[in-house]
Amino acid sequence: MTADRVYKMTIALIAVGMSVYHLVVAFIGAPQQFFFRSTHLLFALALVFLLYPSLRKGPASAEVEIRDDAGGVIGRAGTARASWLDWLLIAASIVTIAYIWINHEHLLTRFVYVDDPTQTELVLGTIFVVIVLEATRRIIGLALPITAVIFLLYAFFVANTRPEQIIEIMYITTEGIFGSTLGVSAAYVILFVLFGAFMERTGIGQLFMDFALSLTGHTAGGPGKVAVVSSSMFGTVSGSAVANVLVDGPITIPLMKRTGFRPPFAAAVESVASTGGQIMPPIMGAAAFVMAEFLAVSYLQVTMWAAIPALLYYVAVFFAVHFESKRVGLLGLPRSEIPRFVVVMRERGHLFLPILVVLGGLIAGYSAPLCALAGTLSCVPVALLRKSTRRNINLLTIWHALEDGAKNSIAVALACACAGIIIGVITMTGAAINFTAVVLNLAKDMLPLALVLTMMAGIVLGMGMPTTPAYIVMVSLLVPAIIKLGAIPPAAHMFAFYFAILSAITPPVALAVYAAAGIAKANLWESGWAAVRVGAAGFIVPFMFVFEPSLLMIGDWFTILSAATSATIGVICLAGGLHGYFLREVRLWERIALLSAAVLLIKPGYITDAIGLALLLSVIVNQKLVSPAKATAIPPVK
Repeated sequence: MTADRVYKMTIALIAVGMSVYHLVVAFIGAPQQFFFRSTHLLFALALVFLLYPSLRKGPASAEVEIRDDAGGVIGRAGTARASWLDWLLIAASIVTIAYIWINHEHLLTRFVYVDDPTQTELVLGTIFVVIVLEATRRIIGLALPITAVIFLLYAFFVANTRPEQIIEIMYITTEGIFGSTLGVSAAYVILFVLFGAFMERTGIGQLFMDFALSLTGHTAGGPGKVAVVSSSMFGTVSGSAVANVLVDGPITIPLMKRTGFRPPFAAAVESVASTGGQIMPPIMGAAAFVMAEFLAVSYLQVTMWAAIPALLYYVAVFFAVHFESKRVGLLGLPRSEIPRFVVVMRERGHLFLPILVVLGGLIAGYSAPLCALAGTLSCVPVALLRKSTRRNINLLTIWHALEDGAKNSIAVALACACAGIIIGVITMTGAAINFTAVVLNLAKDMLPLALVLTMMAGIVLGMGMPTTPAYIVMVSLLVPAIIKLGAIPPAAHMFAFYFAILSAITPPVALAVYAAAGIAKANLWESGWAAVRVGAAGFIVPFMFVFEPSLLMIGDWFTILSAATSATIGVICLAGGLHGYFLREVRLWERIALLSAAVLLIKPGYITDAIGLALLLSVIVNQKLVSPAKATAIPPVK
């Protein structure tokens, strides 16, 4: 056996061990949180230093993927084996965390700020903070570690906090690195990422694609609609924009280009549809679990808040594809290339059962980790039910799923650990109060202006770091100001959550667009602005649910249903106005009327709804009565 083979087996064994450990803990119950969180982080640190060694050598064809929040690929690292420095960092990780295991009873009973940390704890704590920062840099990039260092410098130089106190909070309490955000990664995120890995290995990706093709492939712009449907479904098991693009994009983007979509628009459709996966119940992005922890509510409650906004998002994207396709005269795929719905459901439809197991468990009131465990354990037996899906199921399938799940979760673990440094400083220094005062002063006590500032901050933060830490920073620094100005906590948190996500499709740094444009061979800027146009509803709806929480299913059912109905019509108007087509190509005044109707209908309220419907009706009547002008079709891209 070669050295490379031994090295790869070592990584696989650690990854599988990490997955098995968390599955067992989900079944028998978690140990004391200090012990549990530190064990979770040790697994992640070992894998990071082995997968992303300090001396990155080797050909580009032999690279491993660097993944973002919840598993999306954001870069690559050479596959050179770990150097002496990497093994030293792994050894230091083991020593610093072993100290916590050995002394966790003492650490639990000591009084913070009263009992001084020992010299050993200060040395080990300093080393451990450096290790976490370096591991985060390797797998996510510089933005988050630099942010954490800035907060540490703030604590030391501005807040005049003693170094001993900083190390104490970060290392030997559950207020810093081992705080609640890392607890969410250990207890929730890895189990749902594991569930997604098992679903992928048992054929769910092909089911989603065939299911979407059978429903929409034959309609105008069919491949674009397939991208919307399949990406929304894949988001239920991935929760990562870039991962969605890289799974769906190689299939849907060439199909879109073959049937006449311009490359930038094809990239935009795929990136926007994939980005919505993080807000798509029942399984959303990792930040949704953090939100449940921060608000002290069940994960099911978070999915209920997200349901109507997710529906509006995807309705808007679907009709953007439809109207653009109609405007340029695009057709769907030939029937001969489309799988039949009945055949798809007969041969593969049973693979939906694990998702129903998770959803049913959440509705029944079981905990999210237990539901994820049940869904994961059901994947292989469900795939074995029929001959059409059992062919590729064997022990290697299970092994690789366990390995994939652990590897895909380490970016989240390190993001949460590094974000814990930021939260620890904020808690220790009271920085949130000062920052809230600054935001309130800038906003001049006006909620709309505070929301705009928060939106801009979310997009900027999301450009440099994954959704989860971007959301955590916003919650710590900006959300308190929004709440103080009158927004209810669920709406304020969902607002921050949305704009941390939408950075993936917002130029100049838009990771999902970069991935899709690479597949489509399209211009980045054209693709980015097309993505903003396709995903415009995502930028409007959050403002609306802050002012009227009925869009978050908060309130009486009549108000909720009427608001959802009018908002759905509104996002259709928005898509029509932005893409210049409704029943036929629109004139300038019709476009203005549609965009105005969109804003009025998305905003809940009977008066605004009535005005919006009147504007919409005027456009429909005009387009029905006036002889339609022929649209010039754009020839298919060769």
